[in-house]
Amino acid sequence: MCPINEPSVATVFHDAATKANFSATNTVPIADTYIIAVPTPLHARKKVAALSALEMATASIVSKLRPGALVIVESTIPPLSCEEIIKPILERSGLKVGTDLLLAHCPERLYPGNAADEIINNNRIIGGCNDAANERAMALYANFVKGKLLSTDMLTAEFCKLIENTYRDVNIALVNELAMVAERLGTSIGAAIELANMHPRVSLLQPGIGVGGHCIPIDPWFIAEVAPEQTELIPAARRINDRMPHVIAGRIRRALAGIHDPSIGVYGVTYKPDVDDQRESPAWEIVRLLREDGYRLDVADPIAHLGEATTLLELAAGKDALIVLVPHQPALSELAMCRDEIMSTLKHPILITFGSGNANGMR
Repeated sequence: MCPINEPSVATVFHDAATKANFSATNTVPIADTYIIAVPTPLHARKKVAALSALEMATASIVSKLRPGALVIVESTIPPLSCEEIIKPILERSGLKVGTDLLLAHCPERLYPGNAADEIINNNRIIGGCNDAANERAMALYANFVKGKLLSTDMLTAEFCKLIENTYRDVNIALVNELAMVAERLGTSIGAAIELANMHPRVSLLQPGIGVGGHCIPIDPWFIAEVAPEQTELIPAARRINDRMPHVIAGRIRRALAGIHDPSIGVYGVTYKPDVDDQRESPAWEIVRLLREDGYRLDVADPIAHLGEATTLLELAAGKDALIVLVPHQPALSELAMCRDEIMSTLKHPILITFGSGNANGMR
């Protein structure tokens, strides 16, 4: 049984070729190549990378290393981690990185819900300690990657992965801030963005309830960690996006003002639509804030197998209000076909919907 809830991964997992060549073990074998892909979470208070799992995983292979071995790190890491953390651990073996051992960083690029396809078809960055490391790593990934293999050095590879997610975070923060301005002014942020995007050199995203997942809320801090004096915009963007659940909770409170002890149906708790991943989900933070205020919430998310209700109509029945925090595709389809029926089941005609993980708008 595949332990990962990813249809594309399950297909590969059950493939005959996979079954013939794949094995799992609790011990580290002697091998020509080691790929390390472990979590690198954020220390919540210090806002720095927690690399203990990476350090332990690297240390676990030291006694098995032999001359000529290649070590590839796929985990997302702060710049200089390969040089200053991974390399010294590997050299406890008595072998020197760059001569006896080869080291490369090939950051993973995955889109939850389509992981196997992303592994195969995405372009991959290969950052080696030298040309020999790049050649070995590229030859390995060429066995299954159909996208381009882009060769660089370790530091650039580390930095590039962080830049990708920081770019998203900063752009989301911009539209979230603009959404708050629009609310203050009493104008529609959706209409304004639609018109602004008519400009040939403007491509604004949609504002959101916050930023979730295992990458975008975390990776920008890794850049700020290594260059605190040079990073002002990045931490500011992080603070804006982290504040959004409080902003959204405030909007919901205002919409429910005047209703005594409202019963509320809340749909969607994953960090984005149509996946079951709840890591760093801003929806859960909104739920927490509302519950702290004493609101009675019935929370359901059929994609995450949470709650008894499987449809918006079921969730709305007998409630004072319905809030859609994360619009999975079934919910969007149901709203398109049954909006009036859903509204008729509510005690008060209050339906508050937000867009995808990177979009929100009270409608």
